[in-house]
Amino acid sequence: MFSVGFRWAILGAATFPFLSYLFGIFAAFRFFRRRDSTADGFTPPVSVLKPAFGLDPEAFENFATFCRQSYPQYEVLFAVASEQDPAIPVIRRLIHAFPARSIRLLVAPETIGSNNKINKLCALAREARHAILVVSDADIRVGPDYLRRLAAPFRDPQVGAVTSLFTGIPHRSFWPEMEAISISADFMPAVLIARQLEGVRFALGATVAVRLECLAKIGGFEALVNEAADDYEIGNRTAALGYRVELVDASVKTWCCLNSLRDFYIQRLRWAIMARQARPLGYFGLIFTQGLPWAVLAAILSPSRLLAVGFGVAYLVLRLAGVWTVGIWGLRDDSLKRRWWLVPLWDAFAFVVWLNSLVWNRVHWRGSTYRVARGRLVPEASNPPQG
Repeated sequence: MFSVGFRWAILGAATFPFLSYLFGIFAAFRFFRRRDSTADGFTPPVSVLKPAFGLDPEAFENFATFCRQSYPQYEVLFAVASEQDPAIPVIRRLIHAFPARSIRLLVAPETIGSNNKINKLCALAREARHAILVVSDADIRVGPDYLRRLAAPFRDPQVGAVTSLFTGIPHRSFWPEMEAISISADFMPAVLIARQLEGVRFALGATVAVRLECLAKIGGFEALVNEAADDYEIGNRTAALGYRVELVDASVKTWCCLNSLRDFYIQRLRWAIMARQARPLGYFGLIFTQGLPWAVLAAILSPSRLLAVGFGVAYLVLRLAGVWTVGIWGLRDDSLKRRWWLVPLWDAFAFVVWLNSLVWNRVHWRGSTYRVARGRLVPEASNPPQG
């Protein structure tokens, strides 16, 4: 049925994911063996900007971790879209609980574009008092040395932005566990591979720190008000100016709370579509990093049972070795340590999402629907007002 040449071409292509797993292990060792130092005493004043929308699990404790930093001078600024946002009472309780900390709240900032997070950041940046801005999502929880780790690279004046690896905190059920696994076993290895291959020319939404002067040169947050992948664009545009973007491991955790297959699929498809729009060639190339479908195809086309079994064993051994190196040894992700055996199931799900993301451009985000066109969010006409 298949020619000999075609069969061996498929078998050859099926080895590419194994090479990517090995390279990911190498990239992880290169990154984690240096374990970012925070002992150099470089602590410039920073402004932490937190756009909020609704309440995430343990919201008060999430916010409070930003108020317990072992850092001499910083402020924390929140923004919400309306007086009815349920985050407001929690933020006011936070202000009362930490009277010595500079904490401010902005309500109903001006809407100037389709990206509601960036609308808030535009207003927050205008209120910030310090020359280094740290942007952090509302569902993020951090360790007490978080700001020290982010600030340390800025000692070098050529560093324009800093971003951080992160892990997930699963919220009670199976799909949050899968979401957390996808971060540590898939997303973070891809980030480390990209860093090793071409340096850091991107930023990750869980945390982005940027010099105010650098942000001004890219047009401020105002230049990003219609961008879908705003975090990526901050890093990419900073690098395009000739500044360096540094990646650190700053003890950042994000809540994983998607409690249904539908919600999980919608979120992963949104991320995939935005990734394809941001870096189309690199995204298409991801087909050569997906070991499970290639291993299955190779097993079907293998001329012998021994070779078929060999592809399956190679996939499992190299894939799980990479998972251990990045997620368990490097990121110290306890959730992944407990649920590592779910990785092949995630790989099957990720392949389905990747296929669908090639033909879809519509995403759902915080109750609204958008088309993504040339990297920009275009709201559907029927969208209700959102924060």
